[in-house]
Amino acid sequence: MYQQKTKETENSVIEFIENVDQPQKREDAYRLLDIFSETTGYPAKMWGSSIIGFGSYHYKYASGHEGDAPLVGFSPRKAKISLYFATGDEARDNLLEQLGKHTAGKGCVYINKVADVNEDILIALINQSVQFLKETYPPAE
Repeated sequence: MYQQKTKETENSVIEFIENVDQPQKREDAYRLLDIFSETTGYPAKMWGSSIIGFGSYHYKYASGHEGDAPLVGFSPRKAKISLYFATGDEARDNLLEQLGKHTAGKGCVYINKVADVNEDILIALINQSVQFLKETYPPAE
């Protein structure tokens, strides 16, 4: 049976950020921590060994595959900072066009530093993702 690799842990978010090698990435991680916390209202939690997530939802696909994931999150990785937003919504694509300097993969948005992006658009992306996922995967009654 499939075992989900990235699960919420009890590891310390602050300790994780303090162990980020590059001073600029560490500073950006603290800025993102503030932005994501204030925007979502959810406490930051570690997901796996390197993702800082906010809130959670339970997904179940037609294939039967299911699991839990953060509503939004980020990870200050060595090369770039990964931002995690919901995919599958046209509003996300429209907001990304206004975000600033970034690249986007299937599920991640990559930035070099927070100063490269428009923080108001970042906040809009966070809100859009949370709303989209809550509507797509409503909590079980």
